[in-house]
Amino acid sequence: MNTIIKYLHKTTLLTCLLAATCISPQLVADELEVRIAYLGFLPDTGPLLSNSFPEPEDRGLRGAEVAIKDNNATGRFLKHRYQLDALQSDDATEILETATRLHEEGVRFFVANLPTDQLRSLQAALSPETLIFNSGSKDDALRVDQCIPGMLHTLPSRAMLTDALAQWLVSRRWNKWLLVTGQQPEDQAYAAAVKRAADRFGGRIVDEKAWSFDTDLRRTAQQELPMFTRAGDYDVVIVADEQGHFGEYLLYNTWLPRPIAGTQGMMPVAWHKAVEAWGAAQLHSRFEAHADRWMNELDYASWAGVRSVGEAITNLRSTDPVEVRAFILSDKFQLAGFKGRRLEFRGWSGQLKQPIPLVHPRALVSQSPQEGFLHPITDLDTLGYDAPESQCAVN
Repeated sequence: MNTIIKYLHKTTLLTCLLAATCISPQLVADELEVRIAYLGFLPDTGPLLSNSFPEPEDRGLRGAEVAIKDNNATGRFLKHRYQLDALQSDDATEILETATRLHEEGVRFFVANLPTDQLRSLQAALSPETLIFNSGSKDDALRVDQCIPGMLHTLPSRAMLTDALAQWLVSRRWNKWLLVTGQQPEDQAYAAAVKRAADRFGGRIVDEKAWSFDTDLRRTAQQELPMFTRAGDYDVVIVADEQGHFGEYLLYNTWLPRPIAGTQGMMPVAWHKAVEAWGAAQLHSRFEAHADRWMNELDYASWAGVRSVGEAITNLRSTDPVEVRAFILSDKFQLAGFKGRRLEFRGWSGQLKQPIPLVHPRALVSQSPQEGFLHPITDLDTLGYDAPESQCAVN
């Protein structure tokens, strides 16, 4: 009797193992080698007249590396193996030459942490079927009227970020805004997105200040900034200072005792350590064990690009880039992005729809879209440019 029981036990165990590992003969036969390229540009931002902490030089790259590990963890059951071909450089020519060489070797999936002009050069140098994910440029024009054919965007646009902030401010009835803008083109673009968000959701910019000084605020903030921010009554100061030349010093130094939001203070971001729900803490743990630092939004955008390729190939069991792009833009695709929502790409602009956390340096304040901001299809499309506002046609 004991012998029979042991035999049945072994038979049952063998059956379970076969069910877990041999899902179907088709899956076992589909051995795939997948190469994904990561290209990162390291800009020289020059000296900052502030104590802003510099961004890590491996931003973006580490996110792509973690995603490759995640892809291989899933792919090993299907005999799908993923390889990351990575380059970081401050030389745009070297990046383009490397991309061309990788393309000649057969690489068709690229995650590009690059500025807009380099994204255009990259797309022009590669074949039309190549799938490129923009994980480095927030420019709204790429999603509206200067679209790069076939490109997908995992990094939120400035309009998505400022819409997320505006929804929260309006929901709190903080409708009167003082806007302070820096000198850089990126600051001007952020300020333009703030103005659009104000018009869209009912905010009112009561005054604008342009920061045009080269003052070292480490010594003079207490004297300079109260007078600089003197204006009529306002509920909040919104700052547009993407590189951090002066924005950090506005906190606690304004003429009126008011909160700071925008690129400093309470910030709308794609990702932050303070996001812990929906499995985000586990993603952080994996990332920190790999990179020995916090994950930032460029890391997250690069992670999302690599994982989107892995998710599509897992479902399709094909590495054809045209099929992969079509699947990613279909209603069958969803990315588990640890944000509590199903993440999909917009068929018009190629933008990844996603909630936007609102954070200060050590805590999560809220996450947009806020309750009450409605949309006929999904409230995620209340963030950024909707289909009628965009001239793009990626799908």
